[in-house]
Amino acid sequence: MSRSKRLTEIEKMQIVREAAEGVSTSELAERFKVTSRAVRYVLKADAERQTDTAIPVSAVSVKVTAAELAALDEVLAEAEIESRAEGLRRLIQAAGGVFVPDAQMAAEMARYRASLHEVGNGVAQIAKQMAQANRQGQGAGPEFTELRLAQMRGLARFILDSADEIDLLLRRRRDAMQLQATAALREFAHAAE
Repeated sequence: MSRSKRLTEIEKMQIVREAAEGVSTSELAERFKVTSRAVRYVLKADAERQTDTAIPVSAVSVKVTAAELAALDEVLAEAEIESRAEGLRRLIQAAGGVFVPDAQMAAEMARYRASLHEVGNGVAQIAKQMAQANRQGQGAGPEFTELRLAQMRGLARFILDSADEIDLLLRRRRDAMQLQATAALREFAHAAE
């Protein structure tokens, strides 16, 4: 099903709520007259929003030896982490699978991915209008040839694929960093023994 409209914030909230109740992506896409991909993006954006808006409310206190503290400070300095609290917060987040060492870059890449997706959807809409004009016999001019229509579809696919590649790149980087953080946690655990 092709996308025929932009979702409102209320519709996005309904999609999130109904998905949490077990309604399938394809059912939601059909009901809201959007693609399954659009529904997945809404659900992913909501999950990211929940992660980004988590408010720290608990404190952690731990006693370590002077050597362990010096080793921690050295690791933090190498990683250009400014405080022990931030370093510990990142290690704790790594245990939960959300280790993002460069939040600013991740946010910029997410905005870039969203912009690419928006442009891709716009190009796809242009291609759709061109195809509709051809079907209605209004596409007699050189700008509405089948070759031009195929080029527009190819451009839309390229832009949307680029957005997906950026998302995949961020996921791979986060996963690699999570593995590094997990290894650091293991090292700290073994040092404590």
